[in-house]
This record gives sequence, C-alpha cells and structure tokens, in this order.
Amino acid sequence: MAAEELHETEDSRKFTIVVKLGSSSIVDEKTKEPKIANITQVVESLVKLRRQGHKVVLVSSGAIAMGLNETRLDKKPKRLAAKQALAALGQGKLISLWDNMFRYFQQQTAQILLTRNDIVDFSQFKNAENTLSELLNMGIIPIVNENDTISTQEIKFGDNDTLSAITAGMVNADYLFLLTDVSCLYTDNPRVNPEAKKVLIVKNLSNLNVNTKSGAGSSVGTGGMETKLIAADLATNAGITTIICHSNHPENILDIVHYSHEFDNSYRYSELESEETEEEFSVSNLKEEQRLQELNMPLHTRFIGRPKNHVKNKQFWLLHGLKPKGSLIVDYGCFLAITRQNRAGLLPVGIIEVEGNFNQLECIELKLGFKGSDKTVAFGRGRCNYSSGEIDKIKGLQSDKVSERLEYCDSEYVAHRENLAFPIHWDNELLEFLKKNTERKE
Repeated sequence: MAAEELHETEDSRKFTIVVKLGSSSIVDEKTKEPKIANITQVVESLVKLRRQGHKVVLVSSGAIAMGLNETRLDKKPKRLAAKQALAALGQGKLISLWDNMFRYFQQQTAQILLTRNDIVDFSQFKNAENTLSELLNMGIIPIVNENDTISTQEIKFGDNDTLSAITAGMVNADYLFLLTDVSCLYTDNPRVNPEAKKVLIVKNLSNLNVNTKSGAGSSVGTGGMETKLIAADLATNAGITTIICHSNHPENILDIVHYSHEFDNSYRYSELESEETEEEFSVSNLKEEQRLQELNMPLHTRFIGRPKNHVKNKQFWLLHGLKPKGSLIVDYGCFLAITRQNRAGLLPVGIIEVEGNFNQLECIELKLGFKGSDKTVAFGRGRCNYSSGEIDKIKGLQSDKVSERLEYCDSEYVAHRENLAFPIHWDNELLEFLKKNTERKE
C-alpha cells in the first residue's frame, strides 16, 4: 500500500495535531537569519492540514534567536536579564513573521504566551485550555511559546518540548509532532557513533535504552533529544501519539498521521504495557523500517499513545502543569492505600519525612521510602492541605492527634485523593525498588 493509498482508505475522522518547531528549524545557527524557505514549507503544510478539517496548534520557539539576529550577537548571553531582553526584542518579530506567512493563505493565527505561573491554579489551567479550544473551534491556528521575557527558572517549563506536550494535553490532541534536525531517534548520536541504530517505533518508553547525553541542543536552542523523550513520555501517558521527524520536510506530517492511524490501532493496551526484550525491540524496529520502505513513507520515530482518558484533566494538570516545591516520603502501607483503584486520601500516619519548604496547596512530589534504606523513589504528585512545617509536626500521627499537636485541624487528610495524581504506569526504577524491598521484607 503506497502513501497515497492510505489517504484513500482513511476514514473521515479529523484530528487535533500539535506541531512543535525548535529555534534551529526557524533561525540559521550560523547567520542567525530566519530560514524563510523552511518556515514557508511549515506554513503550507499546516494550512493544508487545516483545509482538510484538522485542528492545528503550532508551538514555536525562536524569540531569543530572532533577538540575536536583530542585535547581530553571535551567541546567546548567559545572564537571564540579557536573554529576557533578547526575547522581548525577538518575540514581536517572530509572531509577525508567522502571521505574515499565514496571511498569504488567508489563515488566521493567534499568539499565546505561557509560563508555569499562568497555570499554577486549576481555574487558570482551565481558562488556558478553554481559550485554546475556542480558537481551534473558530478555525484559528494558535501559536504558543513560553513567555521568555518574564520567565525565571522558578516558573519556566524548561523548554518548548515540555510546553508542547502540556499544550497537547490541554487540547486533548491526537498527535504531537516534534520537528527536529534528524529524521528519527537513534540509540546513540549517529554523528559520533556509526554503530548507532534507528529507533522507529516505541510501544513502552520504560523499555527504551538510548544515549541522549551526546546530543545537546543547538547554539540557538535549549533542547536536544533528551527533552524530546521527556515530552514523549508526558504526551503518551495522556494518550497522545508522539512523533519525531525532520523539520526540513513538514509536508510529511499528513502522510505520517494517516500511516500512524492505520497501523497503531492494532496495538492492544496489554502490548503497550508489556516488557520487550532487546531482541524483540530490534525485531519490532526492523519490521517497522521494512514497512516504511514498502509504503514509501519517510523515516520517523513514533511513540504510541496509551488509551485516551486514562489520565483525567485535573490529574494531568497536577502531574505536568505544576512544579513541585518539595517532597513527602511515605511508607509502603501508605503507598498502597493512596495508589489502589479505590484509593484513599493521604493521612499523616503514613508520612516518614518532609523535604523542602512549601506552603498550603502548593504542589509536592510523593516519594516511596522503606525503613533501612536511604533511597527513595518518586511515584506521584499532590497538593497538600498543610504547609511543610505543619506536616513535619504531624507526620506519623493518627488523624485524631492532629488537632492536639497543631491546636487546630483543617482536615484529617494531608492531601485529599482528588488532589493526588499518579502516572498510569510505573517506571522501571520504581518497580525494581518495590521488588527489592518487598522481597526483603518477606
């Protein structure tokens, strides 16, 4: 079946597609000038998707890179204030460039600038979500970027790969495309290791073993392959199939969407959860490469999204929209109680230790600990009814002792169950930690 035949057999379903473009795809690394030809191709491709009825969101980096071009600086400065000044200078130029290019095709766009501070409250998160939804329903392409002019390390998403995954979760996207300067993911950096192998299909990120440390981002960007894997993990847990492909060929997006929809529906949830041996992984990727060649499809890496609606809206916000201010280490009994299907709230009796300083209702990371082991492993997040200082006073106590120790009691729970969130699958580190310590206990 050729790529064009996939289009003919495709049903009438329309998709929501988020496309993330990095700075190195927008601005030339050496000259710092905009890559007009590449930008034009992206615009044409996204307009084509829109005209076929798909909803499209563009997550665009490049504000600081555009500022570098305006000031003729050779590289990004190290000082935060200087970077923010460049972002202030370049953001207007960036959105103007996108708006002008889309205007040639009579396609309306809208700018959305975000920081974590903008979604720190669930109502703000919902407002951002509703705004994006309304724009998409109006046929407008939202252009999303981190608000680098005011972002500090405390409120940054970190990079636009992470922002694109959070945006994809907000709009309940079907596909997230991370456009980059390579065609697909490799087991190692192919530029320095000729033995590096292609990774074309990933059913379970927990089984993935690749070296991303030698593939840093460009001089005008902030990311690299490591941040793309973090984004893929975030998005696939929200049911979003995530694709890494070459930014020089954005026209391939539609072919890849149809191809993915045609074949990924055959994977059952149990197959996504199952462990793959190294041999099975290699065979799976070899078959995928052969199939791509037979169908004349471009190389790309596809991380298959898990079943939709496994992570509820508020859980997604807790897991990915907020930045933890501290941690609570809980015992094994507490871990079982708050993670079971009909789960309980977090009671003080199960808390072993408090890490960091945080206020009431701020986001914290939940970690599992065992007596006799110095190691702890994170397994979820939550928002607490008490501050770190208050929890430190009541940790390990039965709930009826809380008012006696604090001289007041806002709640018997340190965190209500609706304010707790966990990934839909545990990573290998946690599973191994559980196995080691529960076996020892027995």
